Amino acid sequence: MNILVSNDDGIFAEGIIHLANKLSDMGRVVVVAPYTEMSATGHAITMHSPLRVQEIKWSHTDIKAYSINGTPADCVKIGVDVLMDNKPDIIFSGINRGANLGTDVVYSGTVSAAMEGCLLGIPSVAISVAGFDNIDFSYAAEVAYLLGKKLMENKFSKNILLNMNVPNVPREEISGIKFTKLGVRKYKEGYIERKDPRGIPYYWLTGVIDNDHKVDNTDINAVYNKYISITPIHYDLTNYKMLNFLNQSSMLKEINLFDE
Repeated sequence: MNILVSNDDGIFAEGIIHLANKLSDMGRVVVVAPYTEMSATGHAITMHSPLRVQEIKWSHTDIKAYSINGTPADCVKIGVDVLMDNKPDIIFSGINRGANLGTDVVYSGTVSAAMEGCLLGIPSVAISVAGFDNIDFSYAAEVAYLLGKKLMENKFSKNILLNMNVPNVPREEISGIKFTKLGVRKYKEGYIERKDPRGIPYYWLTGVIDNDHKVDNTDINAVYNKYISITPIHYDLTNYKMLNFLNQSSMLKEINLFDE
């Protein structure tokens, strides 16, 4: 089995090393990840500058790894098209330091790397731990490994994407696993204004998370209650309810400029 692993925390992040090492028990792993952290880059791809590839030697492993001076989506694209001898059977992105819950998946480089795999018709999994300190990446890697095995054993659609978030608590405190829908993650955002040595203002984005963790069956609610959340997501952003309404309305006739 051929496995491509990427992330948005960078090629030397602790999470990706744990993940790649564990997945090597499942098949041949190739790692293609950004050279530096590329968090919150969304699904951006590089079009106006060259991409440079550097083979990286991780200590204590013979896993083939490459760093790219680009985005997570770049890494998956060039990994599949150029660096891997055979098309991957499955793609993993992570393990991210910090949650990727709810509407944050729109901004997430971790999820976007997996989404690129989904666009290429390859089953993909994004993995995040909902915390920043004292993270047990080995436990999240084990769960990712088991999930990957089940995906390969069952004949799911090839363009499946599963977004998994693991609570940052000791494994004995994990309540279980839930399949969930995306919640809505809001921020009380603001910008801190500062001034450079010439007195010209510049701004740092800041904000406080305002999660609605009381809505049942959401990823936010699950992680809040110490469940591992697994959410199937897709690149089709069509609002089908609105599409049906528009097709049944008279609006098209009212705005049609081509009627004689």
